[in-house]
Amino acid sequence: MPSPSATDHQSSFHRRLAAGVQRRITAVAFSLRSVALVAVCLCLSSAVGLAAPFETKASEALMIDAETGTILFAKEPDKQVAPAALAKLMTMEVVFHAIGEGRLTLDDTFAVSENAWRTGGAPSGGSTMFAALKSKIRLGDLIQGVIVQSANDGAIVIAEGMAGSEDKFAERMNARAREIGLEASTFRNSSGLPAEGQVVTMRDLVKLASHIWGDYPAFYKYYGQPEFTWNKIRQRNRNPLLAMNIGAEGMATGYTEGSGYAIVASASRNGRRVFAAMSGMTSDAERAAEARRLLDWGIDGLGKTDLFAADGIVGEAIVYGGTKPGVALTAKAPVAIFVPTGDAGQVSARIVYDGPVVAPVEQGAPVGRLKIWVDDTLSQEIPLYAAETVGRGALHKRAADAVAELLTGWIR
Repeated sequence: MPSPSATDHQSSFHRRLAAGVQRRITAVAFSLRSVALVAVCLCLSSAVGLAAPFETKASEALMIDAETGTILFAKEPDKQVAPAALAKLMTMEVVFHAIGEGRLTLDDTFAVSENAWRTGGAPSGGSTMFAALKSKIRLGDLIQGVIVQSANDGAIVIAEGMAGSEDKFAERMNARAREIGLEASTFRNSSGLPAEGQVVTMRDLVKLASHIWGDYPAFYKYYGQPEFTWNKIRQRNRNPLLAMNIGAEGMATGYTEGSGYAIVASASRNGRRVFAAMSGMTSDAERAAEARRLLDWGIDGLGKTDLFAADGIVGEAIVYGGTKPGVALTAKAPVAIFVPTGDAGQVSARIVYDGPVVAPVEQGAPVGRLKIWVDDTLSQEIPLYAAETVGRGALHKRAADAVAELLTGWIR
């Protein structure tokens, strides 16, 4: 009889992991009296033993799976740092959004002011597309100049052309940032050049990169463009990962004295796509090496374990005053986790809701959230909905539930 293959072994391992998590999910109801929570941790490992946790020289980092939004790695993801050229990702989002709404076209032209030329052009000594003073540039060329060449002059020309000044454009950047869910980042200019109060987090940068990929596929492709020639000047893309043959797709690099070398990167291969942001490296060589290591680990070092199918029953919430004591909960999309290959680490899952849920409960009503941790990282937080309708119970049933809540509610 042939021995099991490594693939068979791994598949069996992930099936056991999924079954274990499903058995051990803890439901916790919050109330106004609740101050303590209890979690059940599931510790599983394969026969090959425990793998060492991933470590990076970056001071701050975050990586997610693009398809599910699962957090694959986190290290100080909410620490605020200066963005440098990474701010241009937000600049481009504002531009893409305006084009999508029909307020701009790729054939619109913007003038190169003395401010744009002096601050971000050839006299500045920084990243530039060498825009000539008082010339006019087509927006389609400015977009590629900013994305591929990280052109400061191009970013300033866009800001002045769209809003009249960089300050006014920064207001638009911050308004759009809040609209798309960037909660901890503040922008002061379009180029990312040093400015007091201009900060980002790795969590916000990854969310921004994923948003650009999902909402603007026609423009996302520019981030992987290897070079751009404009006005007879050819410049290569500044992202060092594009030449490594690892499926890299962009997206931006930056440097400040205070925060070191930073990168926002994406890669796609073997049916997986990941987005990552890293900051605090000490050199451009270290930045390239660490980014590659993280992307490789995210794609090749993690295995996907399916936990629940779409609309599958995840757990149950207690119902107060209903025809049934509980209501089944479901997630609208499939639920999966990613764990290091050959090592589940510590996986803990908890259903959290404000409770008990008061009857009646309509099928499809939002009830709570499924939180999943892998080791110490909150990997996912998934909305849960009532899988069934639970009507209001008879008067005597509601009275009994009221007594039970009075006697036991304080222990939650």
